[in-house]
Amino acid sequence: MHFAFLPEARCTADPDAAAIADDTTSLTNADLADRVRSAAGALVDRGVGPGDVVAVQLKNRVELIVVLFATWRIGATVNPLNPVLTGAEARHQVLDARSVVLITEDGTGPVADLSTLAVSSLESSTELPMAEARPGDLAMLIYTSGTTGRPKGVMLTHANLDAMTGSFIEWFDITSADHSLLVLPLFHANGIVLGTLTPLRAGGQVTIVGTFSRDRFFADVERVRPTYFSAVPAIYAMLSSLPDDVVPDTSSLRFAVCGAAPMPAQLIDRFEQRFGLTLVEGYGLSETTCASTINPLRGVRKPGTVGLPLPGQQVGVIDPDGELLAAGEVGEVVISGPTVMTGYLGQPEETARTIVDGWLRTGDVGRFDADGYLVLVDRVKDMIIRGGENIYPKEIESVLYQQADVLEAAVVGEPDDVLGEVPIAFVARRPGGTVDEATLLEHCREQLSRFKLPTRITLLDALPKNAVGKIDKPALRRLTES
Repeated sequence: MHFAFLPEARCTADPDAAAIADDTTSLTNADLADRVRSAAGALVDRGVGPGDVVAVQLKNRVELIVVLFATWRIGATVNPLNPVLTGAEARHQVLDARSVVLITEDGTGPVADLSTLAVSSLESSTELPMAEARPGDLAMLIYTSGTTGRPKGVMLTHANLDAMTGSFIEWFDITSADHSLLVLPLFHANGIVLGTLTPLRAGGQVTIVGTFSRDRFFADVERVRPTYFSAVPAIYAMLSSLPDDVVPDTSSLRFAVCGAAPMPAQLIDRFEQRFGLTLVEGYGLSETTCASTINPLRGVRKPGTVGLPLPGQQVGVIDPDGELLAAGEVGEVVISGPTVMTGYLGQPEETARTIVDGWLRTGDVGRFDADGYLVLVDRVKDMIIRGGENIYPKEIESVLYQQADVLEAAVVGEPDDVLGEVPIAFVARRPGGTVDEATLLEHCREQLSRFKLPTRITLLDALPKNAVGKIDKPALRRLTES
């Protein structure tokens, strides 16, 4: 389906049914359709038309979902930005996407000559027909950092969204009785696709709880009575750390999903036993619209694996020559099917390197067990996953190299009990250089979002090198363990 039609279809089917809510606003299907029409008119009043890109930088709230549907109603593409991005980071994303308007909380933004709208201004009486809708229309640009550290726009079409939501509905038996509790950010594919579009497409509803709070979460579960939610390992670790006398009522929940980073089997078991809840782990990328493998709700669940391929997707493991490997053999994970992105915006060479012969090369290393469950072994890339947020060392290293006294810089992940991994940096100064750790950290703080900041910077006389003279990151990781 083309998601431009969804609000109107829901309104026609059951105008008074609950659609979406947050801490301050609750919309029925009729309310949602009205708000989407009004917001679409406001965008058209600002000159937005079919094929344009609308950037939105908001914290999780109902209005962000309204913007999604309003943008699609007029045939445009939405570009969601992390609300904690610094001005320089947001500016790159907005300009790279060629956004024609930016929607923010207060109507201010990082690009002086770009039309910027306050979220409160998304009202208009302008009547407009539904734009022509085709499955191949570009629906979203989700930005993800690459191995070069420069964020890339992942191009997802309405056909991608249709395939992914349909796959989730089939896998999890999502119906109009389902109610998603949204705790993940709405600038990620998971929050948008699994947390929001999937239940809405099935006729269900969504409640946005805003910023995650360990001590509030289960009170929200008891108040809202959702049937499922999706989260990252860091959230499950924090919930597992609640005092023993916290015994919430989780009876409304059919299941919970864990993604974005590997989750230890012991933590899955501990969470399930304590809270009486089925937790299934999955695996996917923005480049595949959200998820490609998930443990089943029915049948054998295997903690420590990321499950079976989802309906409609093909997942394989290949050797360096691109040949598919048999079960048990280790190689690079590849994915094909209707959820694979169109490509990276404006980067045809990077796209060609990533999608080869119809297979998306993930850069992750894995193997299939005898039953067809995928086991992730390692990452080809050096990506660090901190509490579900992807961090690429090259981006931090580039910022450190801006300091004239820095001769060499390398960033690696250090294990963390709650967040999974955190970035730490190693720096060698130029001869005679005097820059210290505090100065380097302050420089990073000025250039990077808080979640990307190294938790510490260690100064060394020289960074270790391998046989070909490259910085030896495995040796640096061993230093973190000593």
